[in-house]
Amino acid sequence: MIILTACGFKEKGEPKYIGEINQWHNKRIEGLKKEQGWLNLAGLFWLKDGKNSFGSSSDNDLVFPKGKINDHAGEFILDGGKVFVKINPDITVLHNGKMITEMELKPDDEDSSSLRHASLVWFAIKRGDQYGIRLRDMKHDNLFGFEGIDRYPVNSDWKIKAKFNPSLAEKKISVPNILGRVNEEESPGNLSFEIEGNKYMLEVLEGGENDYFLIFADKTNGEDTYEAGRFLSVPKPDSSGNTFIDFNKAYNPPCVFSEFATCPMPPMQNHLQVKITAGEKMYGKGH
Repeated sequence: MIILTACGFKEKGEPKYIGEINQWHNKRIEGLKKEQGWLNLAGLFWLKDGKNSFGSSSDNDLVFPKGKINDHAGEFILDGGKVFVKINPDITVLHNGKMITEMELKPDDEDSSSLRHASLVWFAIKRGDQYGIRLRDMKHDNLFGFEGIDRYPVNSDWKIKAKFNPSLAEKKISVPNILGRVNEEESPGNLSFEIEGNKYMLEVLEGGENDYFLIFADKTNGEDTYEAGRFLSVPKPDSSGNTFIDFNKAYNPPCVFSEFATCPMPPMQNHLQVKITAGEKMYGKGH
């Protein structure tokens, strides 16, 4: 159980623990600035069936940033759930370092389907039944103006013991996203814990071999933190069903950094009626 004080926020915890959290945060900051980070997003374009022209001219279906690519660069074709690209003869577009004129783009397979022209990189994504093109700019202004993310001081009190309660049968929860859609996601169970003697519960999603993924909201949202909630990874429980929720590692969703991200939002079950004064605070104005 965590006991919070009413006085101002100060760092609290063993130096080793504080150092580990700071190291984790620094690694996250570096990740945001990498090629597959969120700071370089420069566009998100939804495709219609058939041909979709692209380039920097305003008469294209997909208008890329001015001065970064030819006025008319080519076209994307959405056909039967598959995305193809055809490049105009007067432009050099590379795939894995080799010039291409046309190819199929596998949605959400950024490693194998990314195309590059100068500082621009783009690839196909799929969200529900929609197909789109996500654009990155490796010389985006966000990369050069980024100075990190404000956060609450590290406080070991916010590393809270929790009990994992597995779902007795297959269970799905409704997870809304920033696009206004709701996806039904499988939840293996929930975590129960206490803050100041009050009991709380959070539904988890699969996050990988060793972790669960949490999307949660709390009473700091819209004040100190992003109004649409934050993300958190939690280690899977031990043989006794126990784990720890470390709110010092609560982090902002991609939509905080770019209007071109498609973020899931907290399910209704994960709206905590308490202030979680730990982890990352709001960055900029959000989206």
